[in-house]
Amino acid sequence: MGLTFSSLYHFIFGGGQFKVVMVGLDNAGKSTILYRLHLGDVISTHPTVGSNVEEVVHRNVHFQMWDLGGQDKLRKVWSTYYCGAHAVVLVVDSTDRQRLSIVREELEAITSHEDLRTAALLVLANKQDVQGALTAVEITEQLKLHSNKDHAWQIQPCSAITGKGLLEGMDWIAHTLRNKR
Repeated sequence: MGLTFSSLYHFIFGGGQFKVVMVGLDNAGKSTILYRLHLGDVISTHPTVGSNVEEVVHRNVHFQMWDLGGQDKLRKVWSTYYCGAHAVVLVVDSTDRQRLSIVREELEAITSHEDLRTAALLVLANKQDVQGALTAVEITEQLKLHSNKDHAWQIQPCSAITGKGLLEGMDWIAHTLRNKR
Protein backbone atom coordinates (compact mmCIF):
# COMPACT_ATOMS: atom_id res chain seq x y z
CA MET A 1 0.00 0.00 0.00
CA GLY A 2 2.77 2.44 0.96
CA LEU A 3 4.69 1.73 -2.24
CA THR A 4 1.56 2.28 -4.33
CA PHE A 5 0.86 5.60 -2.61
CA SER A 6 4.48 6.70 -2.99
CA SER A 7 4.49 5.84 -6.71
CA LEU A 8 1.18 7.65 -7.23
CA TYR A 9 2.47 10.70 -5.31
CA HIS A 10 5.61 10.92 -7.48
CA PHE A 11 3.59 10.44 -10.66
CA ILE A 12 1.15 13.24 -9.74
CA PHE A 13 3.56 15.69 -8.13
CA GLY A 14 6.39 15.20 -10.55
CA GLY A 15 9.31 13.69 -8.61
CA GLY A 16 11.51 11.26 -10.36
CA GLN A 17 15.14 10.37 -10.81
CA PHE A 18 17.12 11.00 -13.95
CA LYS A 19 20.69 10.47 -15.14
CA VAL A 20 22.33 13.54 -16.64
CA VAL A 21 25.77 13.64 -18.25
CA MET A 22 27.53 17.00 -18.26
CA VAL A 23 30.14 17.42 -20.97
CA GLY A 24 32.19 20.20 -22.48
CA LEU A 25 35.77 21.08 -23.26
CA ASP A 26 38.29 21.48 -20.48
CA ASN A 27 37.96 24.75 -18.54
CA ALA A 28 34.34 25.27 -19.58
CA GLY A 29 33.14 25.30 -15.96
CA LYS A 30 31.46 21.89 -15.63
CA SER A 31 32.75 21.07 -12.14
CA THR A 32 32.02 24.57 -10.90
CA ILE A 33 28.45 24.23 -12.18
CA LEU A 34 28.06 20.76 -10.66
CA TYR A 35 29.15 21.88 -7.21
CA ARG A 36 27.22 25.16 -7.44
CA LEU A 37 24.07 23.09 -8.05
CA HIS A 38 24.94 20.43 -5.48
CA LEU A 39 26.25 22.63 -2.65
CA GLY A 40 24.79 26.01 -3.57
CA ASP A 41 28.23 27.60 -3.51
CA VAL A 42 31.39 28.00 -5.57
CA ILE A 43 34.28 25.81 -4.52
CA SER A 44 37.83 25.62 -5.79
CA THR A 45 38.08 22.95 -8.48
CA HIS A 46 40.88 21.28 -10.41
CA PRO A 47 40.79 19.79 -13.89
CA THR A 48 38.61 16.70 -13.76
CA VAL A 49 40.45 13.47 -14.46
CA GLY A 50 37.74 10.94 -15.21
CA SER A 51 34.44 12.05 -13.73
CA ASN A 52 32.64 13.52 -10.74
CA VAL A 53 29.14 12.42 -9.82
CA GLU A 54 26.71 14.07 -7.42
CA GLU A 55 23.00 13.95 -6.75
CA VAL A 56 21.32 17.28 -7.42
CA VAL A 57 17.74 17.75 -6.24
CA HIS A 58 15.82 20.46 -8.06
CA ARG A 59 12.07 21.01 -7.70
CA ASN A 60 11.54 17.55 -6.19
CA VAL A 61 13.41 15.92 -9.09
CA HIS A 62 16.54 13.93 -8.35
CA PHE A 63 19.31 14.18 -10.91
CA GLN A 64 22.32 11.91 -10.87
CA MET A 65 24.73 14.32 -12.54
CA TRP A 66 27.92 13.02 -14.11
CA ASP A 67 30.57 15.69 -14.76
CA LEU A 68 32.95 14.25 -17.36
CA GLY A 69 36.50 15.50 -17.86
CA GLY A 70 36.90 17.62 -20.98
CA GLN A 71 40.53 17.13 -21.96
CA ASP A 72 41.07 15.67 -25.44
CA LYS A 73 42.03 12.19 -24.18
CA LEU A 74 39.03 12.08 -21.84
CA ARG A 75 36.52 13.16 -24.50
CA LYS A 76 37.23 9.90 -26.30
CA VAL A 77 35.57 7.94 -23.48
CA TRP A 78 32.51 10.13 -22.90
CA SER A 79 30.33 7.62 -24.72
CA THR A 80 30.93 5.00 -22.01
CA TYR A 81 28.83 7.18 -19.68
CA TYR A 82 25.91 7.68 -22.07
CA CYS A 83 24.05 4.43 -21.36
CA GLY A 84 20.83 5.23 -19.50
CA ALA A 85 21.27 9.02 -19.71
CA HIS A 86 18.04 11.00 -19.89
CA ALA A 87 19.70 14.34 -20.63
CA VAL A 88 22.98 15.87 -21.72
CA VAL A 89 24.22 19.21 -20.44
CA LEU A 90 26.79 20.67 -22.82
CA VAL A 91 28.74 23.41 -21.07
CA VAL A 92 30.29 25.96 -23.42
CA ASP A 93 32.91 28.50 -22.41
CA SER A 94 31.36 31.59 -24.02
CA THR A 95 34.74 33.33 -24.07
CA ASP A 96 36.58 30.54 -25.94
CA ARG A 97 35.87 31.54 -29.52
CA GLN A 98 38.83 29.60 -30.93
CA ARG A 99 37.54 26.19 -29.88
CA LEU A 100 33.86 26.49 -30.84
CA SER A 101 34.48 24.35 -33.92
CA ILE A 102 35.69 21.56 -31.61
CA VAL A 103 32.57 21.98 -29.47
CA ARG A 104 30.44 21.73 -32.63
CA GLU A 105 32.19 18.47 -33.60
CA GLU A 106 31.65 17.03 -30.13
CA LEU A 107 27.99 18.10 -30.23
CA GLU A 108 27.53 16.27 -33.55
CA ALA A 109 29.01 13.12 -32.01
CA ILE A 110 26.76 13.46 -28.96
CA THR A 111 23.52 14.00 -30.88
CA SER A 112 24.24 11.11 -33.26
CA HIS A 113 25.08 8.60 -30.51
CA GLU A 114 22.60 5.73 -30.28
CA ASP A 115 22.44 5.77 -26.46
CA LEU A 116 21.37 9.43 -26.51
CA ARG A 117 18.74 9.27 -29.25
CA THR A 118 15.94 10.28 -26.84
CA ALA A 119 18.01 12.43 -24.47
CA ALA A 120 17.18 16.09 -23.90
CA LEU A 121 19.99 18.56 -24.62
CA LEU A 122 20.69 21.63 -22.51
CA VAL A 123 23.48 23.90 -23.70
CA LEU A 124 24.79 26.13 -20.92
CA ALA A 125 26.51 29.19 -22.39
CA ASN A 126 28.76 29.69 -19.37
CA LYS A 127 30.90 32.67 -18.35
CA GLN A 128 28.33 35.27 -19.40
CA ASP A 129 29.69 37.43 -16.57
CA VAL A 130 33.00 37.85 -18.47
CA GLN A 131 33.50 40.86 -20.75
CA GLY A 132 33.39 39.89 -24.43
CA ALA A 133 31.54 36.62 -23.97
CA LEU A 134 29.58 35.36 -26.95
CA THR A 135 25.81 35.64 -26.56
CA ALA A 136 23.51 32.63 -26.53
CA VAL A 137 22.33 33.61 -30.02
CA GLU A 138 25.91 33.67 -31.34
CA ILE A 139 26.65 30.28 -29.79
CA THR A 140 23.41 28.87 -31.20
CA GLU A 141 24.53 29.95 -34.67
CA GLN A 142 28.10 28.67 -34.24
CA LEU A 143 26.91 25.27 -33.01
CA LYS A 144 24.11 25.11 -35.61
CA LEU A 145 21.63 24.15 -32.91
CA HIS A 146 18.61 24.93 -35.09
CA SER A 147 19.59 22.08 -37.40
CA ASN A 148 19.17 19.63 -34.51
CA LYS A 149 15.69 18.24 -35.13
CA ASP A 150 16.08 14.95 -33.24
CA HIS A 151 16.44 16.22 -29.67
CA ALA A 152 14.52 18.58 -27.44
CA TRP A 153 17.11 21.29 -26.80
CA GLN A 154 17.52 24.60 -25.04
CA ILE A 155 20.38 27.06 -24.72
CA GLN A 156 20.71 28.93 -21.45
CA PRO A 157 23.13 31.79 -20.82
CA CYS A 158 24.66 31.40 -17.37
CA SER A 159 27.51 32.05 -15.00
CA ALA A 160 28.84 29.26 -12.82
CA ILE A 161 30.43 31.85 -10.52
CA THR A 162 27.33 33.97 -9.87
CA GLY A 163 24.82 31.15 -10.40
CA LYS A 164 22.77 33.29 -12.78
CA GLY A 165 20.87 31.16 -15.30
CA LEU A 166 21.66 27.77 -13.74
CA LEU A 167 18.30 27.27 -12.04
CA GLU A 168 16.48 28.25 -15.23
CA GLY A 169 18.44 25.57 -17.07
CA MET A 170 17.56 22.99 -14.42
CA ASP A 171 13.91 24.08 -14.62
CA TRP A 172 13.96 23.33 -18.34
CA ILE A 173 15.51 19.88 -17.84
CA ALA A 174 13.06 19.00 -15.05
CA HIS A 175 10.08 20.17 -17.10
CA THR A 176 11.25 18.42 -20.27
CA LEU A 177 12.01 15.10 -18.58
CA ARG A 178 8.80 15.08 -16.55
CA ASN A 179 6.76 15.60 -19.73
CA LYS A 180 8.56 12.79 -21.55
CA ARG A 181 7.24 10.15 -19.14
